[in-house]
Amino acid sequence: MVPTPERTELAPGLTISRVLTGHWEVADMEREGRTLDAEAAADAMAEHVRAGLTTFDMADHYGSAELIAGTYRVREGRPPAELLTKWVPDPGPITEASVRAAVERALERLRTDALDLLQVHAWSYADPAWLDCLFFLQELKDEGLIRHLGLTNFDTDHLGVVLASGIEVVSNQVSYSLLDSRARGAMAEVCDRHGVKLLAFGTVAGGLLTERWLDRPEPSVADLDTWPRMKYKRFIEAAGGWERFQNVLRAVDRSARRLGVSMANVACRAILERPAVAGVIVGARLGERHHIEDTLRLFDFQLDEESIADLEEALGGLRPIPGDCGDEYRKPPFLTAAGDLSHHIGELPAPYPVVEEPDGRTRCLSGTVWEDLAGFSRAVRKGRRILVSGTTATHGTRAIGGTDPAAQTHACIDKIEGALLSLGARLEDVVRTRIYIRHEEDWEAVSRAHGRRFAHVRPANTLVQVGLIGEGYRVEMEAEAVVD
Repeated sequence: MVPTPERTELAPGLTISRVLTGHWEVADMEREGRTLDAEAAADAMAEHVRAGLTTFDMADHYGSAELIAGTYRVREGRPPAELLTKWVPDPGPITEASVRAAVERALERLRTDALDLLQVHAWSYADPAWLDCLFFLQELKDEGLIRHLGLTNFDTDHLGVVLASGIEVVSNQVSYSLLDSRARGAMAEVCDRHGVKLLAFGTVAGGLLTERWLDRPEPSVADLDTWPRMKYKRFIEAAGGWERFQNVLRAVDRSARRLGVSMANVACRAILERPAVAGVIVGARLGERHHIEDTLRLFDFQLDEESIADLEEALGGLRPIPGDCGDEYRKPPFLTAAGDLSHHIGELPAPYPVVEEPDGRTRCLSGTVWEDLAGFSRAVRKGRRILVSGTTATHGTRAIGGTDPAAQTHACIDKIEGALLSLGARLEDVVRTRIYIRHEEDWEAVSRAHGRRFAHVRPANTLVQVGLIGEGYRVEMEAEAVVD
């Protein structure tokens, strides 16, 4: 008897298969100018749908993936499918018009009047363009062009900022596998608390977590034949190297043999059974390899206690992947196919405009009404020294972070970081911070947020309770930096 794929409610009115078919490999298959035949690729999608694997994940930059999915959608007699897509805006300013144009482009390519789920990526939290993007998308959701909003590659702190700011997101798509457990702790806790679901990619590490690579000599990144394998080979290196990875593969193999399933099944089931995970994304090379029969076996078993204990012991030998979810796209080490961001973006533009004065000072302006009203700059650089004004959780006329003191603190630090980057510095150059809070009971949440961002810097710090000016502000913060 063929197992029935498990389904779950990702959001009201949106039920998905717990295994999503990923279309990232469409872009890999279309390297060097090749374009897939949309009709033939749509036929390959139909094989998944007939098997009960009705949910597909794609993005604006996955080659012709959206066009293929649109071809599937309009073919007569085809059963319905859930088509989830992503938008990865280029770095730099975001306008209401550019957001609408991106959504309308996705609607046209997917041949629909409303997107099932649009997931958004942000390259830099220090550039407030990502906030503009989400607020504009929320308006388009309210308008009916988007049924549900999601995030992709957001870290725990900024997921908190989004939720506290009133953006209605239902999911966060992140790397999550036996190699990469960054989503297992604080991220899963925040998602559980707010009803946000995790969509996990990389669960079979581009095929490296399978029988093919068990007890095999270590390949170089250059020896690997697909972008996914090149990418996840870098994860293996970050986790401690090939031999430690082989120890994990052996534990997966032992469980697979005992349970009578494939190693890919074990790797996926291990993530499916973790808290907050709605589904795992398994890539398919449409028309070439799809592994439908093997994927369906994933729904015919659960990991037993012996398998869980064996896997946990093997995972204990790995080094944690550095940082939080999505950091592989924002800071070294860049765990991408290329090992940097050259396949994705060029240089990041300065978050805020700067003005050079005749006396050698350089001023940074963030554009709040207070700067013109009170006659001050967000930050001033003179020589190697940078002074950042008292900063609240505002962007333009919008309050960021709601009433959450931790979310407001992260928004303040993002703004400070944006000013520093615009003046040629980094958070690592900060030598002093001063924090002012309105309510004494906020001290711990604010301090912990400061600690998450500055633990590796350890600047001098002062925190005091004051009567802040401005309704709703729970925290204000200033900083000083010296550029070496």
